[in-house]
Amino acid sequence: MSIISDLFGKSPFGAMVEHTKKVHECVEMIKPLMEALAHENYLLLRELHNKVSKLEYEADRIKHEVRGLLSRRLFLPVDKIDLENFLRCQDKIADYTEDFSVILTIRNTRLHPSLIDKFFKLVDQVFQVTGTLLTAAVELQNLAEVSFSGAESRRVLQWLDGLGEEEWKADRIARDLSRDIYTLEDEVDTMTIIFYEKMILTLGQIANEAENAGDMLRNMLIR
Repeated sequence: MSIISDLFGKSPFGAMVEHTKKVHECVEMIKPLMEALAHENYLLLRELHNKVSKLEYEADRIKHEVRGLLSRRLFLPVDKIDLENFLRCQDKIADYTEDFSVILTIRNTRLHPSLIDKFFKLVDQVFQVTGTLLTAAVELQNLAEVSFSGAESRRVLQWLDGLGEEEWKADRIARDLSRDIYTLEDEVDTMTIIFYEKMILTLGQIANEAENAGDMLRNMLIR
């Protein structure tokens, strides 16, 4: 390969957008997983878990492609470290989504009827966080073409401005849900409460990593 190819080889940004989309496919599985749990359809839960695992594996393959492209490019319009950190945060979103599917399949946990709507409220808010990130992140390729500046950059920054607030809403819903869970200690066994908390924690980690990925993207735009 020539020196010029080493310096200006294939852009990694198209593959990064594909990785973002594949990670979001993982996240889109959370609601079907919760619906299967709410209906106590444990066979379907395992089938959905297998699908999540496949999507996470596909995201990993794209991640490795991106890293290979980054390693061969010496000149990029943004700091390579920011790109690697962004990729790492996205990778964690997919990993935590797979972890969530594992939690739901370890045992046949029953959702207390009073908690079902509250869990779905949290799921919907987490999806709001990741969806906001997706809207901004799919513009990576377009941003690279304009060197992460101009009107395109300002529009993406506007989308990212709301990401922290959406994540804060998810945290608040999670705290309220935890309080509701512990009011059921006389009705629900301790192990089930532990699993409820594992579910809440993992959903929170997905939202946190989405916010972190947004911070990495913001760093690229303001530097």
